[in-house]
Amino acid sequence: MNHLRRREHYRHYTPITTRWHDNDVYGHVNNVVYYSFFDSAVNRLLVQEGGLDIDQGRVIALVVSSACDYQAPVAFPHDIEVGLAVSRLGNTSVHYQLAVFLAGQPLACATGRFVHVFVDREGRRPVPVPDCLRHVLSELQPLSPEEQPS
Repeated sequence: MNHLRRREHYRHYTPITTRWHDNDVYGHVNNVVYYSFFDSAVNRLLVQEGGLDIDQGRVIALVVSSACDYQAPVAFPHDIEVGLAVSRLGNTSVHYQLAVFLAGQPLACATGRFVHVFVDREGRRPVPVPDCLRHVLSELQPLSPEEQPS
C-alpha cells in the first residue's frame, strides 16, 4: 500500500465539512473541490500558526504546482480531515503532501501534492521563506522510519 495514503504519514490535520454544492451530478465531491480542500488546509495553517498576513503582508505564497490522485469517493454530508506534511522545504519554496481522510479513518480517499513559492507582494519575485513560517513548516516534515508507529 502507498504510504501516502496512511494517516500516520501526516503531521497536521484540518477538519472540513463537505457542503451540498461540493457534490456533482454523479453524487460525489467533484474533483476540483479537492484542490479547494488542499488550499484551505495549507493557508489556514500558514495564517493561523505561521502568522502569514494574506491581506497586507510583504510576503505572499503563490501556488506553482498541484496534483491530486483519487482512491475512494467522498460525498456530502461527510466530515473530512485534510492531512498535511512537508516533503521539501527550500529557500523560497515548500512542497506539501496532502491527503483527504473521512473523519477518523486510517486510509486517505485522495492524496495530493502542492507547491508554494514565497514572493514579494509588490514585484512577485521569489523571496526566502519567512523564519516564522519556516519554523512551522519544518515541524511538518514526515516522520522518519524510526519514529513511525509500529
